[in-house]
Amino acid sequence: MSNNKQFTIAVVDGQGGGIGRSLVTKLRAEFPKGSGVRICALGTNSSATNRMLREGADEGATGENAIVLNAARADIITGPLAIIAANSMLGELTPAMSCAIASSSAQKVLIPLERCNIRLAAAPAFPLEECIDRCIDIIKEIIAENDQS
Repeated sequence: MSNNKQFTIAVVDGQGGGIGRSLVTKLRAEFPKGSGVRICALGTNSSATNRMLREGADEGATGENAIVLNAARADIITGPLAIIAANSMLGELTPAMSCAIASSSAQKVLIPLERCNIRLAAAPAFPLEECIDRCIDIIKEIIAENDQS
């Protein structure tokens, strides 16, 4: 990033934090510390948060209030599709969390997993790793577009 604007990416995940971990790993590879991109790990539980922190997130917080507060502060929010579905992740994702994420003015770049009773009428499903790679590409495009303005 050339214009010295700090860009905040909130990575939201729950349960075991595996998708969040993968996202943070790839984001950190694309945007090393000092690049102007801050990665904020937001977990529905401490396991998910800690797993994302171990992979290089700049900071992390856990629980409903942390997710509600930081969703409003983020420039981009990423994670599995379930983060905009109330009571998903076996109830870990509260209605307040999903509402805050969906209502945030941040760009949302979501991994299309169909485990929260939401089915996507789209092209054939891609393997999870390809979806994560595409997610990173979209985030890079968003940051590049904002860097030019």
